[in-house]
Amino acid sequence: MSGRDPRAAAEAVWRLEAPKLIAAGLRMVRDVNLAEDLAQDALVAALEQWPRDGVPVNPAAWMTAVVKRRAVDHIRRNERFRQRQPELARTAAESMELDPDHDVERIDDDLLRLVFIACHPAISQQSRVALTLRLLGGLTTTEIAHAFLVPEATVAQRIVRAKTDLRHANAALDEPGPEQRLERLDAVLEVIYLIFNEGYTATAGADWSRPVLCNEALRLGRLLRGLIPEDPEVLGLLALMEFQSSRLAARHASDGTAVLLDDQDRSRWDHDRIRRGLAAIAAAEATGEPMGPYLLQAQIAACHARARTPVQTDWSKVTFWYDLLAQVAPSPIVQLNRAVSVGRSHGPHAGLALLDTINADPKIGGLHLYHAVRGDLLARLGRHGEARAEFTHAASLTGNESEQALLRRRAADLPETDMPRQDF
Repeated sequence: MSGRDPRAAAEAVWRLEAPKLIAAGLRMVRDVNLAEDLAQDALVAALEQWPRDGVPVNPAAWMTAVVKRRAVDHIRRNERFRQRQPELARTAAESMELDPDHDVERIDDDLLRLVFIACHPAISQQSRVALTLRLLGGLTTTEIAHAFLVPEATVAQRIVRAKTDLRHANAALDEPGPEQRLERLDAVLEVIYLIFNEGYTATAGADWSRPVLCNEALRLGRLLRGLIPEDPEVLGLLALMEFQSSRLAARHASDGTAVLLDDQDRSRWDHDRIRRGLAAIAAAEATGEPMGPYLLQAQIAACHARARTPVQTDWSKVTFWYDLLAQVAPSPIVQLNRAVSVGRSHGPHAGLALLDTINADPKIGGLHLYHAVRGDLLARLGRHGEARAEFTHAASLTGNESEQALLRRRAADLPETDMPRQDF
């Protein structure tokens, strides 16, 4: 036992390990609500016992063991225990040790297994994603609502509905086989992508990013590639996450403040991840399959990854890929990012004109990124007063404190007077 502060240690382990605890419990009891309860029981047990006995050397393993013991206790209390004895014995054995001769088709990761189970076809696509983000990403209802650009009440209803539908589909909660995995792949990719995005730019809180979430999504992406190695969208998503995560260390200054892409020290980028991303793109292209949204986004990220300095970025190629992405997967966010690339490749007047064509969409007008992009384009046009107003408004719309500070700093750094209007 260590001398760490027991309560702080328990809360830290819970923040990092809650999804794994839920996944371990679900594997045994096959009930989402019960698995969440078991994970909470483990946290309560830690808060009660660690102040008395000290923090274990491996606190995460300690909590996992509690979940498994409580799961066994529940099954024993269940009136169907006798009928489930063989299943319990098998599950317990699998959860405690890995058979070296196991079937290569099995998913040997509780979290990835949980993703596939939560993406069960018995529940709607939107509900699957909301539930898995809640369980795996540890995202709040507010954060999920922000990711989907929908009201919080809608997300809450989706999560409740998903749990209910999963409970009704209890008999089908076994690990999906290869064919079922392909049927659920789109939902699984979306979940992993949204978890990564929440890690890359946190919806709320003091931190600009949450690297733990990024790294967990990246780990799941690598496992998924091992499971489905030649799917171009699996490779595309993996490449995209490798590229984006390569910048994590450079997205913060020494004082912790957020740093925009153009201002980043590119020597701090993780070039091993960039190489892995480029290799994944090459593997996806070698399949000869049409490019889907993840591979197209990876191509965009690769344009930035290949540029040694910001001025070397091939913005014409970025715009080309965004044009294709807008055809394959049209969305307000894609159009917003497309306006950014057009502003760089064809000048800020062109970017602003494109941006003004999408502001009627209510999902866009209330989004802080829309006003931040508009502010950037106006600043480049020398319309500093308007830009300052946009940056200030954008800061008021985001719950991320680092992003708020960045936007307010951009507003404060603008000159007091406007420049003559010109395109440059």
